Amino acid sequence: MLGTACLLGLGSAILYTTSFSLTPVNALRNGVGRLPGASPDSIKSRQCNIDEDLVLEAAQLMVSLGLQTAGYEYVNIDDCYAEKNRSETGDIVANSVRFSRGMNNLTDQIHALGFDSGWFTCGGYPGSFQNELRDARTFQDWGFDYLKFDNCAIPFDDVIREGMIGKFTRMADALAHLSKKSGKPPFLFSLCQWGWVTGDISPNWDSLTLIINFNSFITQATDFHGRNDMDMVGNGGLTFDEAKSHFTAWALMKSPLLLSAITPEILEILTNTEILAINQDPVVGKSISPFRWGVNPDWTSNSSFPAQYYSGPSENGSVFMLLNTLNETSDMFFNLTESPWIRAGRGYSVRDLWTHTENGTAIRNFTATNVPPHGVVALLLKDAGNEPEGIFPPCAVPSCSFENGTIFA
Repeated sequence: MLGTACLLGLGSAILYTTSFSLTPVNALRNGVGRLPGASPDSIKSRQCNIDEDLVLEAAQLMVSLGLQTAGYEYVNIDDCYAEKNRSETGDIVANSVRFSRGMNNLTDQIHALGFDSGWFTCGGYPGSFQNELRDARTFQDWGFDYLKFDNCAIPFDDVIREGMIGKFTRMADALAHLSKKSGKPPFLFSLCQWGWVTGDISPNWDSLTLIINFNSFITQATDFHGRNDMDMVGNGGLTFDEAKSHFTAWALMKSPLLLSAITPEILEILTNTEILAINQDPVVGKSISPFRWGVNPDWTSNSSFPAQYYSGPSENGSVFMLLNTLNETSDMFFNLTESPWIRAGRGYSVRDLWTHTENGTAIRNFTATNVPPHGVVALLLKDAGNEPEGIFPPCAVPSCSFENGTIFA
């Protein structure tokens, strides 16, 4: 059952018809979109082979399989829900075969299960350029909560006369205007510039390392209310260890977690509550970032062998991800103070977020042994007080100074 009822995912697109303009409205800071979205996505596994029964079945499976309890809160469709043409009055129309009972019937059932719903279109279906407010009203009337806006079907330059920011600002302004006028919460608005941060993901290790490498250089862009979308998780075609690395990197880099095809094996990974807690941290919105590249010199861009050593802050301590990009089992060593989130002269308790075990106290350094090929280690380090007196050498870094200024090296 798990393999056949693939879970579903997001947003909207752009094309062009009639024109209108809006006075810009500031985005609302009411908690919507503060944390990464977590939801299923249909396009990789189902393409256009979807209908209202499959969407509802996906929502019911999310409940029965524990995904809702784990924190996945949206049930979304990625494309193919509309007719190819707008109505005579210019509105997007739900597909009369796939969604014959109407969108409100479906979204009412999704909401009754405790989920929000979201939608996307591209691939030759009506888009929203110069119809932003009209479509936003339609989506709101249909009971949608999440809008994925893709960079599809761009008009000719003499029609659009906008840059990348301008194209997306039109819909952002429409959503804010609609929320203010209707008094309803705004949509969770997800932007897509030609397929996520690096183009669409593929179900293989090379695709994962390409995305991780690219994202490792732009982690500073991620925080509350905005984050780098790394595309879907649960894509299949990976070893178990690769799937763990996939989910860990996406979650700790604070990407939205959009689920694709799910197998019984992958379900265990997708419901790791300790990893999900980092992704959904209510206090710290920042991504982990590399502090050492490992295989390559620091700051080297390598789509096959990205950075291996990452850390970042969290509500409950410092998070570390050690990614073995090699094709062989490896031990992975680092000095604690290589991470900017660690204080010198302190010991740190170590919790393994995959084995769910307390692994003692790290003093000055840590070694993860026997990390499998393409495998990952995820750790949470908490300050455990001063390190023991009399440790030699007196500093973990290559050189430090005595009180009189003499260098110890």
